[in-house]
Amino acid sequence: MTTFAKRSNIIDPTIDFVSTDTAALASHMDRCAGNRSRLFGLQAGLEVAHALIFNRLVTAAILAVIVLVLAGVV
Repeated sequence: MTTFAKRSNIIDPTIDFVSTDTAALASHMDRCAGNRSRLFGLQAGLEVAHALIFNRLVTAAILAVIVLVLAGVV
């Protein structure tokens, strides 16, 4: 069995991590709210579409060709 001769106190008890983290989060949320424009919803939707489509570019291209063939465009 291992015993420690000296207890190591890594965390400084004088620092209040909860308050500093909460203040940082509140500051971040205020900046985010201030940066939202009228087109924020559109931008968020386009980012989702980008993540879904461009990560699966080959599949999306094949599906587009199939839809165009079924629609009689090609």
